[in-house]
This record gives sequence, structure tokens and C-alpha cells, in this order.
Amino acid sequence: MGTQDEQRDGTGRRALLGAAVLGAGGAVLGLSGTARAAEAHHGGGLRSLPKPTIIGHRGTAGYRPEHTFGSYELALDLGADVVEAGDLCPTKDGHLVCRHEPEIGGTTDVADHPEFAGRKTTKVLDGVPTTGWFTEDFTLAELKTLRAVERIPANRPHNTLYNGRWEIPTFEEVLKWQDEQTRTRGKQVWIYPETKHPTYFRKLGLGVEERVAKLLRKHGKDRRNSPVIVQSFEPTSIQKLNTLIDNPLVVLLSTADSRPYDFVATGDPRTVADLITPKGLREIAGYAQGIGPTLDLVITKNADGSLGERTTLVADAHKVGLVLHPYTMRNENPFLPLEFRKGSDADGYGDAFGAFATYFATGIDGVFTDNADTALLARADFVNG
Repeated sequence: MGTQDEQRDGTGRRALLGAAVLGAGGAVLGLSGTARAAEAHHGGGLRSLPKPTIIGHRGTAGYRPEHTFGSYELALDLGADVVEAGDLCPTKDGHLVCRHEPEIGGTTDVADHPEFAGRKTTKVLDGVPTTGWFTEDFTLAELKTLRAVERIPANRPHNTLYNGRWEIPTFEEVLKWQDEQTRTRGKQVWIYPETKHPTYFRKLGLGVEERVAKLLRKHGKDRRNSPVIVQSFEPTSIQKLNTLIDNPLVVLLSTADSRPYDFVATGDPRTVADLITPKGLREIAGYAQGIGPTLDLVITKNADGSLGERTTLVADAHKVGLVLHPYTMRNENPFLPLEFRKGSDADGYGDAFGAFATYFATGIDGVFTDNADTALLARADFVNG
């Protein structure tokens, strides 16, 4: 989910794209008549998406092992408006594959492959020692011999039924799949890839942004109305992408006290709390069209996990023309605010509909969810209620 970058064709063009991102909400958020007219002239783009937009998180990770074509296609079957098809990590030979993290021990059956036992190692990933197997130590051909498994079996034991069914997709395969699904379904399929740990990979000589841009250009999907939204947790990654492609760009934001790793690497002292001030949001609006904050930045959480105060983030972001796509809504008890949990089972569902209604009421423009079907019903309740 999201990052930052500067410009390519001038502030006017990016400002216009920001207006297009607002879409039908432009009138509500006070877009000028000129901006709305320009938006209508260019057509398509993010304004064509329903609101609140339902984004299938890693496909529909509540029901299938994440970042597999099984998960992606089920998300579309369930009605997701956009599929987060691709947390993008490079391979040893420079391909981009879709994995939640470079470390693949928790999302594939690599541990069951004795031929790769010697690849297990410990690396420092964004300052954190991490032990396992890493995409950059495998060729694409080697990774294609692996199969995906459920990442959090304690919460989703039913998903383990599908362990071993699907291989690791590449980003290029996703782009082709997007076209195939669009033709088959008779409806434009949207995807929402993320550059993963770009500072880490750049130090290894595996720059992610250039590879993303090259593939988008190759497939004619590098334009402002292309159905591909690109996100990153590193603002400088989005700034770099802003010089390479014209796609809508989104900066992902973790907890208020955290620092994006590119800031850590360059000695930038700012935290996420600085980025979500009016000044910080204005800066982001100069190179991105949206933010993807953790839900706790929209409504704070108390120490016991219950909901706290609604923040001004939605209003502040809208004032500078940014959309908000917070993450991540899940149905299981451990992932819900305290007041919406039912029982204590780790895999038990709580009152997800109540939680969705609470977050939709803040005015967010969309949400990442592992359960697209639940989200679609919750949106219908919200829109029609």
C-alpha cells in the first residue's frame, strides 16, 4: 500500500489527476466547477469506482491463501471493486513476484523443499533481523516450483484446505490476467499493487520502481486513467514513481509513532504523525492522489482495543484533495475493535457489519478488506440506510 514522489508533467497535470481521484465526491468536497469540468472531459479513472470503494486485500485473503490467482479471482467473484493484486518483490533474476513479504517461509511450502534448505538465512529487513527464505535468493524458475500456503492458520484454519493449490504469480502474469478477466467479465478489472521494501531492494541492486514502470508501460497501463493504482509505505518510492508513470499513487501510513523506513535510512526524523498534519498532507498531495492509513489513524484505539476518538484525518486529507483507503477490515475477532468482538475464538467472526458501518461513517473513500462479500453488504446497508 503506498509511497511518495515528485512530478513528471507539471503540477497542473497532477492536480487534475487528484481531482479525478475524488470523482463523484468532488462536489461534496468542494471541487471547483473548472476542476469538475476538466475531470468530466478526461473521463474514466478512479472516479468510475463506487464509493466507498471495496478493495480486496491480497485478493480475498479471508477465504484463500493470499496473493494467488485463486484469491484474486474469488475477490472478483464476490464483487470487490479493486483487487490488491501484487505486493511486489524482486527475484534474483529481476522478475517481480507477488508475495506479502520478501521472506516466503510463512506464505509458501519452501520449507518442505529439501533442495532449498541451504537457502534459509537471517537478514536485516528494514532494521529487523528476519530468518527464512527470501525472494531475492531465488530465480523465478525456482520460485515457480513452490506453492502458496495460508499465512495465519490459527485465525483461518479453513484456508489451509487450499494449501498447495496455487503457484506464486508474477506481476506480468497479473497484468495479463487483468486483461483476461476484464474481457471475460465484461467489466474493467482494477488492481492495486504495492512496492515492497523498496529501500531494501534498491541496496541489493534490485530497484522496484523502475521494474514496475517498465511493465506498466509495456502493457499500456502507465497513464492517469489506467486501472492500476500503485501504493507504498515509503514516500520516496511514490515520489520516484511519480517521475516514471502517470498512474494514481497512494502513500501508505502505519502507526502515528512509526517512521517510514526510507526516512530511517536517510536520517529524516519525521514520523507518520508529521505526515498526517495539514502541512504533511499538503506535501503528499504534491506527488500522490491518496493515502492508505491504518484504521487506527481514522479512529484511535484505547489500550484495551476499544475504539477511541475520531480524528480529523479524513477531513484534513479531503481538504487537500487526497482520497483515503484505510486498511484492513477483517471479520475475525482478533482483528476487530473490542466492542465488535463476539466470544474469544481466534477464528470466530465478530460483528464485522457494525465495524464497517462505524468506519464508513467517518467519510473514508474506500477500505481494504479480507472479506469482500461482507464489505459489499455493509456498503449496501450504509448507502441505502
